[in-house]
Formats: sequence, C-alpha cells, structure tokens
Amino acid sequence: MVKRNCFIFLMLLLVLPMSLPAQKHTFEIKDGNFVYDNKSVHIISGEMHYPRIPHQYWRHRMQMLKAMGLNAVATYVFWNAHEPKPGKWDFTGDNNLAEYIKTAGEEGLMVILRPGPYVCAEWEFGGYPWWLQNVEGMELRRDNEQFLKYTQLYINRLYQEVGKLQITKGGPVIMLQAENEFGSYVAQRKDIPLEEHRSYNAKIVQQLKNAGFEIPLFTSDGSWLFEGGATPGALPTANGESNIDNLKKVVNEYHGGKGPYMVAEFYPGWLAHWVEPHPQVNASGIARRTEKYLQNDVSFNFYMVHGGTNFGFTSGANYDDKHDIQPDLTSYDYDAPISEAGWVTPKFDSIRNVIKQYAGYAVPDAPKAIPVIEISSIKLDKIAGLDIEKYKKVQNDTPLTYEQLNQGYGYVLYRKHFNQPISGKLEIKGLRDYALVYVNSEKAGELNRYFNKYSMDINIPFNSTLEILVENMGRINFGSEIIHNTKGIISPVTINGIVMEGDWEMVQIPMDKSPNFKSLPSARDNTESAAKSLTGKPVLYRGSFNLSETGDTFLDMEEWGKGIVFVNGKNIGRYWRIGPQQTLYIPGVWLKKGKNEIVIFEQQHDKPHTAVRTTKIPVLTKLVLND
Repeated sequence: MVKRNCFIFLMLLLVLPMSLPAQKHTFEIKDGNFVYDNKSVHIISGEMHYPRIPHQYWRHRMQMLKAMGLNAVATYVFWNAHEPKPGKWDFTGDNNLAEYIKTAGEEGLMVILRPGPYVCAEWEFGGYPWWLQNVEGMELRRDNEQFLKYTQLYINRLYQEVGKLQITKGGPVIMLQAENEFGSYVAQRKDIPLEEHRSYNAKIVQQLKNAGFEIPLFTSDGSWLFEGGATPGALPTANGESNIDNLKKVVNEYHGGKGPYMVAEFYPGWLAHWVEPHPQVNASGIARRTEKYLQNDVSFNFYMVHGGTNFGFTSGANYDDKHDIQPDLTSYDYDAPISEAGWVTPKFDSIRNVIKQYAGYAVPDAPKAIPVIEISSIKLDKIAGLDIEKYKKVQNDTPLTYEQLNQGYGYVLYRKHFNQPISGKLEIKGLRDYALVYVNSEKAGELNRYFNKYSMDINIPFNSTLEILVENMGRINFGSEIIHNTKGIISPVTINGIVMEGDWEMVQIPMDKSPNFKSLPSARDNTESAAKSLTGKPVLYRGSFNLSETGDTFLDMEEWGKGIVFVNGKNIGRYWRIGPQQTLYIPGVWLKKGKNEIVIFEQQHDKPHTAVRTTKIPVLTKLVLND
C-alpha cells in the first residue's frame, strides 16, 4: 500500500507542474521608476491594435516586436468593436482581446492597455459606438450622467474580459491608461469650465478602479497640455516629446517632482488621409531619437510599431479649417517599422540595431515573413445593379440621418419623386460625406464633403425621380468636432433655395455583409453589353478564383473608381482611385485552397470591368488628383 501511494505521488509530481499557474510577477511605480519584480526597468513598447490584424497573425506580429528589441506591447481597446449594438457584446475572433493579451504574455511581452473610453486612433468615431448619439440627454466626453452611465457599463464589461490578466493576478498587463489625450480636448472645448473637465477625468479614473482595475494608471497628452489632461492618481506621460529636459520638467511638475518619464506615443510614422500625400518619416531620425531616449532614462511606446489595416468601415476621419472632413485610408500602414503586412523594413532594422546596444537582454531574429502570392487575373463573371427592392425603406417628410434610421455604416439612397419639373441649384449643406446624384437613374453629378462641394446644377423633368446615394466615409475621431458626428443628409435639401419637403424615401444599404448574387434579381452574366448598360450607375461585380496555395496579397484597384470589396465574405475596406492608396491588403488567412469569391461594390462605375488582379507589392503613395 505504501509503495502504491509513493508511485501515485511520483506520478502527480510529473503531472502537476503542467497545470500550475505561471510565475507571478510584480509591477509598480516607485521612487521615480518603473519597477518590475523589484528591479528598475525601462519600458520599450510598441503600439499594435488587435482588430487591425487577423487574429491568426497576432503571434507572428508579437514575435516581430520581440525581434525589434521591444519588451512591451500597447493597445487601445475599441468600445464600438465590442458593443456594436447596445448591450450586445463581441469579444470573439479579431475582437478577442483576452486572447491577444495572453499571446503577448506567452511571447514574453508586458502589456499596456489603453481602454479610453475615447481612443482616437484614426478609428471610426474615436472608438465610441455610433448609437450613443441616439441616447436622450447624452453629451459625449463630459461629466454627464447618461454618458458616464454607459462608460461604466463598458468598463465593467471590459473588466470581465481582462481583469484577471492584470499583473496583480498573474497576467501580463502592467499599466492602464485613463481617458486619452484629454488635454487637447480641454484646449479645444473652452466653452466647458475647466473644473467640469477635471471632474469628468477624475470620474473615469474612479470608474476604472470601481470595476476592479488595480494596476498603475497613466494619462497621455502633449507636454503643453498637462494642465487639462493630467489627473490625480495617474502618471502623466508626454506624447511626441523630443525635448527630454522639457519632458522631465513637466512630469516633475505634475507628478510630485519625480519620474518615471515616458513618451507614451513616439511617432516613427504618421497617419494618412485620402486625397493627400502619404507622410513618410525618416528612419535615421527615428533611430537617433530612440537612442536619445535610451541614454536618458526615458521609457517610450512607438505609435505605431505596426499599424495593420482599417478593415470594413472602421477607418475614422479628421478635419481642419480647409476641409470639413479628412477621411483616413483603409491601410493603417502608418509608415511604421513593421509594414501593414508584417514585413521587416529599413526602419525596423535601424531601430533594432540601436535597441540591441542598450537592451541588456538577447534580441531574437525576426520570424519568417508570411508567404505572398500574386493572382494575375480574377475574372468577374457576374454583374448586378443595386436592387433597391431588397433593402429596407423608410418614408418621411424630410431626409433622415443614419442615426435616425438606426444604421451605423455603409450607404443610404435618398429618393424623392417630382410631379412637376424643376431645375437650378441643388444644395445639401449637411451632406455627410460623399454623394452621387441621379435623375431617373442617370448620373447627374457628385457632391463631396472633403472638397466642400455641397451644391451642383440639376435639371429634373416632369414626373421624375431624384436619387442621392450617400456614403458615410468614417466619423470624425479627433477634436471638438467629435460631438457632431451624425451621418447621411443632416440638413434640408434645397433647390434654388427652396426646401424640398414631403415624400422622401430612404433606402438603407448598410453593406454589413457581402451581397448574395443568388438573391439579386438583376444579376446577370458580365457581358460587354450588360456592363455598358450600367455605366454611371452603382453596381456589384462578382468573380471567383481557385488557389492551390494561399498567402497574403494586395488587390490592385487603380483602374477602378470608388467603393468597397468583399473577399470570401470579409469586407477588406474602401478603395478610391484618387489615392494615395491604390491597393487593398488581403490577408492570406482569409483565402482558402480551392474556390474563393470576390464581390466589388463600385459606386462610380465610369467604365465597365471584366477582371481584377492582385500584386505582391502594395501601392500606398500614388495620388491621382487630376484624373
């Protein structure tokens, strides 16, 4: 009996280590330092966002960070990705934040979490769910009862997913950001008393604590904006600060006269808009600044180390005094050290060589790149018009916004029938954001918020129908205009200054899933005559292709007009011939051996198409402004 018990005990010793929890670590801000396992540590981090990367590639990208010499990864948390409808939560697939964090921990990376609730990030509405705008009494980003009710619900639900992954509970999450770049918002919203701003910021901090988060908190602002952005109980960090003396001065001022010192957003690249040149940031300058930080006891987080892609309708928009909107590209390559498809770049090598000199730990080699393929021609065998009878319709005396229609993204076709002729100046001052205008299904013109083009000449004959196909190109994600983010037609439509009221029909075309050609009455073979008959009208093309092997690739859309593309049911994003982006990234994990399907929604359709191709090299810097 004794021998048997000893045997069982030995067997348990062999099995138990497999099920024991991972070694528990500690992290704190103490005596002006970041302290990991009771030792001072520099945070050398890179920002990388989980929904911008297929989850099948997360581990590969984490290994790329390690190979660049980083010891941490930072990510925003995107509220609107997780709560697309009120109370309907999604933490699956590319939204599986807990799995993303666990993967980082398994690859030996600390994790910095930035849950907002506002995140900016060139992401649709700065991460806010669009439907918040329908909540009565809601005032965004303020000490507002309704707003804070929903932020607490979000933060509580987030804690359910990731609370157990804090370093205090054995996970890799070491720090948590409270709000985001709030100082810049305070500077722009001087109509709100500073005391209210500070009250709101403090309440977000308290909501994080109420939910159960117990790791160190920090804020993130430009160094000149700490007065509005810094808040008690959180370490202030300075975005984009290259003057180290100034960095230490302002942090000391707002943090009890001591560090640690961190640049929470160190920009090795920059964001890009449609219709504008794609910014390029010099690699050697970034490498020199990296070394300067390492030499002067400054921790930092590259924003972005790897940008990824704004798949679907996730890209946001900015604005300035010249343009009412500056929509962001589908690509979020960001001219980052790791390219959109996860490739090593010269910037990656330059930074890696510097970090290796200072890291104090071994830096591994980069993992193998994901295979890349090229498809010389994909035949587009089917074509269809927009079968509006397939979509939901709403009648109203005046045009309704997307939000009033309870629609977040995609397109709305506004229709009005005229029994009497009218001609003159059509004006839609509240266009959000891009429109193609038709009379009796024939293209009459184009309106465009970016170019401040809100009017055009129109001629509507007797017994005719005016149609206005409106596209939401992404809600504004930064600045004071974030509170003015309804989409569609948000003002009266006028002709010659006369308001067009009565009998408006809104056809809702959300494009939330790939159109099924089998259910489209107008679908037919894509012959030359069929395509020509639909010239100038919004159309759908379908094609299929067979693969013997899969890999990443880039869809070449340079000869097309404007629209979106679905590949095997996945919305890979917007294209627009005007550029600078001319290709769309297709992750190889979204392709399959055998038959694959592509559906293209072409809005402009100025010429017919019979095929489309892919390429191995992305084109992200080619503007075609005069075409």
